[in-house]
Amino acid sequence: MCSNIFSEAVPCLKAVTPLFSPKSICTHLKWLRANGGAIHLQAQRHFSVSHCLTAKVPPPQIPRERVEIPGLQMVTYGERMHFVPGLTKPVYPPWRRNYKDPRYYYAPPASKIPLFKEEPCYVYNQRTSALEGVRQAAWLTKTKMMSGFPPHLLSLAENPENHLPDQDERVQNIIKHARFWDTTEDRPGKVKYSNTLLFNMLHLCATLKSIHPAIGRRIIAENYLLAATWKRDEHLFQVRGRNGLLLSSMDPLPEVFGKKEIEDTSDHVLETFYPISPTIDLQKVNVYKEAMNSTGFRDDYPYPHAHTLYFLESADPCCKLRPEQFRARMVMFTFANALARAHKLYGTDPQRMLDHPITIQAVGTNGRIFQFLFFQLNTTDFSGDDGIKNQMWLDEDVELYDFAKVQPLIKRKQVKVPAGLAGYKPGAFRKFLALYLHGAV
Repeated sequence: MCSNIFSEAVPCLKAVTPLFSPKSICTHLKWLRANGGAIHLQAQRHFSVSHCLTAKVPPPQIPRERVEIPGLQMVTYGERMHFVPGLTKPVYPPWRRNYKDPRYYYAPPASKIPLFKEEPCYVYNQRTSALEGVRQAAWLTKTKMMSGFPPHLLSLAENPENHLPDQDERVQNIIKHARFWDTTEDRPGKVKYSNTLLFNMLHLCATLKSIHPAIGRRIIAENYLLAATWKRDEHLFQVRGRNGLLLSSMDPLPEVFGKKEIEDTSDHVLETFYPISPTIDLQKVNVYKEAMNSTGFRDDYPYPHAHTLYFLESADPCCKLRPEQFRARMVMFTFANALARAHKLYGTDPQRMLDHPITIQAVGTNGRIFQFLFFQLNTTDFSGDDGIKNQMWLDEDVELYDFAKVQPLIKRKQVKVPAGLAGYKPGAFRKFLALYLHGAV
């Protein structure tokens, strides 16, 4: 009986339930029914309930449409400086400050900016996630892709004369330092340990300076601005932004592929991904500089030749790329560094073939898995899919170790992965060292 009465009054008692219990409400309803009172409760009569619980939400106000009749001048109350019923509300021009305040800056329309152009430009930056990944990057850069590690660099990595004393032990200590020792927390984040691991490995490789003096002719640059422009078919492309860590040198890297191998690339057919557009996921802009090519350094910079680019997968916490898109970013920025250097040496006019190809290397890592890239720019002619093409070697997903656990992984009372470093693989650091020694041995 009580439940039936309470269910009848539920729509009217939603506002008072926070203040009264169901039992007291049910007793009150019984008393009203016995004395002939109305069961229907009205929320506005409960003065003990706050207004925010009983009042209805006002409907949204629809702005009145202002009608402008040509030749008819509206009579407003603007001159009277106060509201007057029956007169129109005045419309004032937007107020502008007589001084420059960057907090209240309003950009002009794109069509009124001096750098506005009708032909759009497709921009690739450090946050671009290309849908087709490396295949799309290979088409944009007109490059023949080969998987694996270059054979001549592989022999350099396997040569015992190029190894460090106690190399494996020192590399394992570097991994432990990055994953266990370089923090006061329970475990360091990926951004921290991957950065620590990369710099410690570079420092370990630099200890060979006494054996190979050419290593002293290099320097590391960080957060430099890069820009490169080229035209592929009928579209204009640009790569610009910060790409990470750069190891630059006074001397250029030697050529890997000879003239015969370069000429053989003319028979290679670029992989297509029709019906997907090659400009997909690239930023389309109309405000840009048409001939924008910059290596990020002045002309009198003593280390003008890019040697190796280092990419961290977790460098930007706001942009997390998948492995395929991360490798595409490595290809695009490595190509952009080579193209900007070629434009500075040979000019911006397209050529069939460079007199001296430009070679640049790249290494990408997330703190455990490494990506190795070797790129050689042979031509700056991107007008079609035929003719001489650029070349690159890409070695994907090379693991440095399997696990680095602060605490053991236990499942069903069995230790699946012990605490500490497990599954160290020396081949990854040998390839890393081979790229570092390339050009100095």
